[in-house]
Amino acid sequence: MNEEGKTPVSFACQRCLQPINIDENLDNIGDLQHAELLLPIYSNNVNTIDLQQDVNSYDHFIPPYHITDSFNGTGFMLVSDGRDKKKLSDALQLQAQLFDCLSSNSEIDHPLCEECADSMLEIMNRELKIAENEYNDYKNYLKHLENDPETPNVSELEKELAELKVTEEQLLLELTSLKEQEQALNKEIEEEELEKEKLNEQESSYWREYTKHRRELMLTEDDKRSLECQIAYADQQLEKLKDANIFNITFHIWHAGHFGTINNFRLGRLPSTSVDWSEINAAWGQTVLLLCALARKIDLTFERYRIVPFGNHSYVEVLGENRELPLYGTGGFKFFWDTKFDAAMVAFLDCLTQFQQEVEKRDKEFLLPYKMDKGKIIDPSTGQSYSIKIQFNSEEQWTKALKFMLTNLKWGLAWVSSQFDNNS
Repeated sequence: MNEEGKTPVSFACQRCLQPINIDENLDNIGDLQHAELLLPIYSNNVNTIDLQQDVNSYDHFIPPYHITDSFNGTGFMLVSDGRDKKKLSDALQLQAQLFDCLSSNSEIDHPLCEECADSMLEIMNRELKIAENEYNDYKNYLKHLENDPETPNVSELEKELAELKVTEEQLLLELTSLKEQEQALNKEIEEEELEKEKLNEQESSYWREYTKHRRELMLTEDDKRSLECQIAYADQQLEKLKDANIFNITFHIWHAGHFGTINNFRLGRLPSTSVDWSEINAAWGQTVLLLCALARKIDLTFERYRIVPFGNHSYVEVLGENRELPLYGTGGFKFFWDTKFDAAMVAFLDCLTQFQQEVEKRDKEFLLPYKMDKGKIIDPSTGQSYSIKIQFNSEEQWTKALKFMLTNLKWGLAWVSSQFDNNS
């Protein structure tokens, strides 16, 4: 160390980066030795070395290193301990050029410290041994091939190689063709993917339409079942109606004590039972309607009279006289002297007699239970006749005559129903 405690160092090891001291013998290298050192290590690179390299190019130059200049106690320094850039000494230039030449001619950067150099020598020795072993192996194998009588024919191998090259070319052409086919298939796949998306959209639309129509079908089936139930119920009602007598349903003739009734309207009067004229008139309206329906059913046209159903104001029209006879009354009974009402009841009984004659003409075995003759009704069991008129007649006999008349109508209704298969 010098007086300031600093060791002059010019270079650092290229492996461990530790400062190194250069041997003094390197400062006294002659031109001949320098030229020999500049020769390439490998013989095939002799002509590539330029002995007149530019002294100003130092690819592996390591500037002077001063130990006290770095943060870890190491650093660079010039031999003259100068900080500014100055012209290097000839010895330093020579050393740098030497190290640069050594580094460019080998895979190892120089300079190296002693320890690193020993380590590198050990590594190179191991590599040398490996290379020698490989050389021996190759050499032995070559001898084996030279001594082997079954040495492969080179011409055959070349022929096989040529065939393999032709095969390779064919395979390359096939590979090119397959790549083109792959591109075409990829294009078709893209088109099919687009078609798939369209089909998926159509499928979604189809299922929406299917669901809609399925719902409509279910509603329609519900309506169909409902209609079938209604039809079945209507058929049942129709069968009941077919078995029913429309005349009996429409015109229910029965009795209530001494009174004959039609649709629950009493026809007649008794001293002990007062019946309003409104009820009697309504009963006469139903009676006239029934006889008109029966006559129309058997295509009977009455002679001399035409009965007109008009509710509780029904009447009998005298043909050829343009005269109407009312089948309804008003006021009291004892002082009822309206001869037109009596004439209307006699005319109605005449029409009922014509209906009896037409029925007996068609069916010889059919007979009404009570005979009718000129406004009177005869009871065959007693032979007594009852007038249908009010004048000069008692309420009891008039009421009984009306009851017998309704009985004859009921029998006539039953015959018409049996003859025409219960059709109205």
